[in-house]
Amino acid sequence: MINPLYNPAPGRYDGSMKYRRCGRSGILLPEISLGLWHNFGDVNPLANSMAIAHYAFDHGITHFDLANNYGPSYGSAEETFGAIMRKSFAPYRDELFIATKAGYDMWPGPYGNWGSRKYLMASLDQSLRRMNLDYVDLFYSHRYDPATPLEETLQALVDIVRRGKALYVGISRWPAEAAATAYSYLAARDVPCLIYQGRYNIFDRAPETDGTLAQAAAEGAGYICFSPLAQGLLTDRYLGGIPADSRIAHGGHLKKEALTPATLSRIAALNDLAGRRGQTLAQMALSWVLRDNAVTSVLVGASSTQQLADSLRALEATPFTNDELKEIDDICK
Repeated sequence: MINPLYNPAPGRYDGSMKYRRCGRSGILLPEISLGLWHNFGDVNPLANSMAIAHYAFDHGITHFDLANNYGPSYGSAEETFGAIMRKSFAPYRDELFIATKAGYDMWPGPYGNWGSRKYLMASLDQSLRRMNLDYVDLFYSHRYDPATPLEETLQALVDIVRRGKALYVGISRWPAEAAATAYSYLAARDVPCLIYQGRYNIFDRAPETDGTLAQAAAEGAGYICFSPLAQGLLTDRYLGGIPADSRIAHGGHLKKEALTPATLSRIAALNDLAGRRGQTLAQMALSWVLRDNAVTSVLVGASSTQQLADSLRALEATPFTNDELKEIDDICK
């Protein structure tokens, strides 16, 4: 039987998804965006990845966030997304806001990592081929490179836009001092930095203390948050032990050492508060990040459509009271 052509939900813009302006730009991004770091590699069934992408778009998620080395294996998340573009999304390209990045290890040798002009440009060319795209909407420098002159990295971003291979550029995980240079350099060349991507969640509040969140707002850039669930810690997943199918059990980035008794106690207390709010802990963690209007969007991953549906329910939450915010702060001290 031939699979039917994908037809997105007619009501995908019916108001259930909210959109926020990205800094001082013309771009609106959904409050929840889909990150393809996990569950879209060549180790995952294409049918499941496609179902998640379809569900996202059907529910107003227009922003899909990738990077050259997302998988596993490297490049395979972009290849999966390229297959989805070809099979499903091509007629709706102008409704999508697609981002990719380069900055981490991608291929062997001295030109497959960090922030050189050669690496950034070669990587984007490869990404476009994998994703069956003529251009991306947003291209990031994925990390600050202390060994390459900032001007080289930043001029490569400028030239990428001028050559029509990306509409906008952004920076991810750059320290505030280097980010200040980036904002200034890019703006002076009429290619302003659209957005800053950083890790931000209830447990990790570095963007508040290192100044990058306020800096982005002051510079007219948006801010998009990754790891809002602290790689699964801010869920009820580990309250009863370590499940066999969890990231910790599989030996991923999240290690057993992260589950200290103190951390488990905090998770349990936060879970109790979420229950009183009528939310799951994961939903409350997403709502907490989105409470700040300086945050444009929050990136979520999903291993199933049900998991994505659960995340989207965070948008239905009532606002936090001052007492609830104080309780969260007290729990995390």
